[in-house]
Formats: sequence, C-alpha cells, structure tokens
Amino acid sequence: MANFYTDNENLKFHLSHPLMEKIVKLKESNYSETDKHDYAPLDFEDAIDSYDKVMEIVGEISGEIIAPNAEGVDHDGPQLINNEVLYAPGTQRNYDALVKAGMIGMSLPREYGGLNFPMVPYVMSGEIVSRADAGFANIWGLQDCAETIHEFGSEDIKNEYLPRFHKGATAAMDLTEPDAGSDLQAVQLKATLDPQTGTWHLDGVKRFITNGDADISLVLARSEPNTSDARGLSLFVYDRAHKAVIVRRIENKLGIKGSPTCELVFKNAPAKLIGDTKMGLIKYVMSLMNSARLGVGAQSVGLAEAAWREAQKYAEEREQFGKAIIKYPAVFEMLTNMKVKTDAIRSLLYETARYVDMYKAYTFVGQERKLEQAERDEYKYYLKLADVYTPLLKLFSSEYCNQIAYDALQIHGGTGYMKDFPVERIFRDARITTIYEGTSQLQVVAAIRGVGNGAYLKAMHAYGETAFKPELQFMQSVLSKMTEQYAKTVEKVNEFEDNEFLDFHARRLVEMAGNTIMGYLLLLDANRNEVYTNSADIFIRMARAENISKVSLINQSHPKDLGAYKQKA
Repeated sequence: MANFYTDNENLKFHLSHPLMEKIVKLKESNYSETDKHDYAPLDFEDAIDSYDKVMEIVGEISGEIIAPNAEGVDHDGPQLINNEVLYAPGTQRNYDALVKAGMIGMSLPREYGGLNFPMVPYVMSGEIVSRADAGFANIWGLQDCAETIHEFGSEDIKNEYLPRFHKGATAAMDLTEPDAGSDLQAVQLKATLDPQTGTWHLDGVKRFITNGDADISLVLARSEPNTSDARGLSLFVYDRAHKAVIVRRIENKLGIKGSPTCELVFKNAPAKLIGDTKMGLIKYVMSLMNSARLGVGAQSVGLAEAAWREAQKYAEEREQFGKAIIKYPAVFEMLTNMKVKTDAIRSLLYETARYVDMYKAYTFVGQERKLEQAERDEYKYYLKLADVYTPLLKLFSSEYCNQIAYDALQIHGGTGYMKDFPVERIFRDARITTIYEGTSQLQVVAAIRGVGNGAYLKAMHAYGETAFKPELQFMQSVLSKMTEQYAKTVEKVNEFEDNEFLDFHARRLVEMAGNTIMGYLLLLDANRNEVYTNSADIFIRMARAENISKVSLINQSHPKDLGAYKQKA
C-alpha cells in the first residue's frame, strides 16, 4: 500500500528535531489536559507517537486515495451549478476521507474537536497532501482560517464556528479584489454596521478567491467610511448559510485545477466582526497571510518531492543508446541537484515552522498567565525569526519547486510534454507557487528586513557556533566564509545610502542570506544524521558559487548605473 509518510524518512527525521520537546511541552500546557481529554498525551514520547500515527493516516489517505484521484480531478475540475460550487468527484472523495479520519482542524484545541497539534506536524501533513495533489492541498490548507478565528475571534464566534471544522466545514479567505491584488490596503468591499441589530453587512466584489464558495469565509472589508488605506479595513467572518453571495464564475486556470478559484459578489451579506475594527489588515490578515505562506512552503516542498520522484522513476526506466538515461552525467547531475534542493527547502520549511510554533505557544501561554522575563525574551526572539524566515521560505521553496518541476519535465523529454505522465500536471501546478500569497518579488520586499536589521546575520552566527563533528568542519569553514562575505556585501550596498540601489540588489542580498542559511540547516541535519552529509556538501558548493556570482555583480555596480535598467514609458 502506498503511504506518503512512511516512504519518506525525511519526515520522521524533522518530526524528531530537538526543539520539538519544548514546543510540545508548551503546546500541551505541561501535559495537563489528560484529565479533560482522554486522547491528550501523557508526556513527550506519547505526543510524538500520536503525531507519528496521525501522519501515517494522512500518508495512507494521500497515497491510496488523493494521489490516484489527482489526474481525474485535474481533468474534471469543479462546476458552478445554481450558484453553488460542486467539487470534482475525486475532490469530494478526498475531503470525505480526511473528515472521516478526523484530520480537519487538527491544530485546533481539543475543546473544539481538534487534535491540538503544533504547526510542525500540521505543516508536515500539508507537505504530504501536496505531494499527492497540490490543487487539493489548497482546499485542505484553508483550515488555516480556523487558526485565525481561534487566535483573534471572540468567545462567541469561536464557539459558533470552530467546532464545525472537525465536522467537515470548508473555509476560504476572501481578500483579493479586481483592483486590489497584492496591494490589499486598496480593498474597497464595503462593510456597514446596522446600529439597531449590531450586524455588519458586506457589499462588493472579491476576485481570485480560492475555494470561494466555502462554508466559512474570512472577508477583508472597508469598515471606516472616507478612508483609503489599511487603517480603514476590518476582518469579518461570513457564513455561506446566509446565501447572500453570488458566485459569478469559476476561473479557468493553468494548474491546480481541482481547487475552485472564484469571483464573488457580496450583496448585503450579514457578517460578524473578528477582533477590533481597523485592525483587519494590519494585524489579523498579516497573521493569516503568514500562515498561508507557510502553507505554500509546504505545498512547494510536496510538489518538489513529487517532481523529483517522477523524474527519478522515469530516468531509471527509460533507456536510450543502450542504457538507462540515469546513467548519463547530464541526467544524474540534474536528479541529484533536484534532491539536494528539495532537502534544503524542506529543512527551511520545518525550521520556520518550529519558530512559528514557539512564538504561537508563548502567545497562548501569555493569555493564561503572565509570562516570565525569560519567556518574554524567547517569545520576542522566535517571533522575530518567524517574521523574517517566512518570506525567505516562501521565496526559496516556490522558486526551487518550479526549477525542480521544470527539470523533471525535461528529464521526461517529449513524453513529459504529453498528458501521459503526472509530471505535466505537477509542472503546471508548481507555477502558481511563486505568484499567490505574495509574489516572489513581494517576498523579497518582506525579507529584506531580515537583511537590514541583521536578523539573518545573527542566525548564521548562531548556527556557526554549533559543535560540528570533525568530518563536517570543512563545510562549516566554507559557511563561515560565506557569512563573512555576505556581511561585507551588505555593508557595500548600504554605504551608498541609496534606497533605490538597495532595492535593486535586494533579491541578490536575500538570496545570499538564504543560500547560507540553508547551507547551515543542511549541515545541522548532517550533524544529527550522516544521511544528509552528501546533500549538505553539494548544496554548500552550489550556494558558494552562486553567492560569488552575486557578489561579483554587486561589486561592479553603482547607483548611477540604474538608469540603464529603467524602461522608458
């Protein structure tokens, strides 16, 4: 039987990271819930055993149900009938299987029917599902909306909506509009408060909404009249049972075709306010978007894993000129680089997820009691890291995912361009990852903060202080030199005190940081398990060469050169 968890030893390796013991202890309130819930863990080993068993269930459903359905779902797609989005039959079977297994809302507290899982196993389940079908992973991953309701909703709203997820409620986040794509502060959908009933009503259009006809939707709307910026926006929860939204159409997309992307018209739609007015974009949607970007990271790693496996299998079976094509250096180098890059973004994915877990755990502990000074310091430390690692993850995982899918199709040759093999669908599905939830260019804008405030450099130095095994210290030395090179390059760009020049080189600086950080992460993995030594070695050599190339270009540039790049209107 196919199981996408048990056939990938990398997953259990990341689930057993040393920081997990602290994460689980905080998440489980020092294992104090056993009296209230018989399925709460008794200790750390019990918790990890529970995560392991649940991942096996997700892995089996992914391998036995979701993956076999993927081609049919891609072909059939959803339909719009009588203002209702109907999933492709395979999509519905996928979702029903996960609901029946109790896999929806797994990160929610047990009082709402959830499993109270940390982000790491939740994100891991997202990777597993994405390997099976990235389009379906979008529907699955929108349970992130439950996290936002739990974190910021009132008790009444939490009690009304959160138990529904475990029972199978679907979710959507309605943010984008025809004239407000990446620039969410330009959102114009109107929210009006009825002073007599205390109910808000929504009017306007939303576009490119994933799973737009969901049971529960989080909607960003303009609640403050005569405003035009982020300070006039609030976040609302809308229940599809009100039937006050018209689904104008389902978009016909290049990839992820099983995931319905809708244009919606709100007509006097009743909704409830999440948290406080004016904080919709500034606080709540930023948190939701960061969760979504973590989800795209998991989706990208799952797609990369699927693409690499398809390419590996084909290269072993396909013979040309008397031998399998995997025997040719041009092919086995591609395959090895694909595997190495997948290992790198997976390490970045779970490092980021652990940072998110730590700051979120302290957030909820802080709601129960006053944090001690050491705890507050840790909270701030991990929050800062999560803020700068999330865009780094989204940037690298999505870009690598596309590179790996491209190479996987190339290895298939002309056959890969046909619909005879899954790689064609994987290639199309991968393309969206660098676009939605913030394009790669916007991730650079977010990540450059980590360059400017020194967060990436501090992380590199912290990794470098690890006691590495003697046989790994030559790679540590290379990474130390890369760290120094990165620091000097940042200084060189900043010495001009020219913001446009900094913006021009921002991506190069961010990618230099990411290359060095992922090199360290793979070296840390190798320090725990020698299996990763080869990936660390190859990646660090590739990363060093890339960084040298970027430094060469930066050293040859000057602010006065920017005019040559500017396009004439």
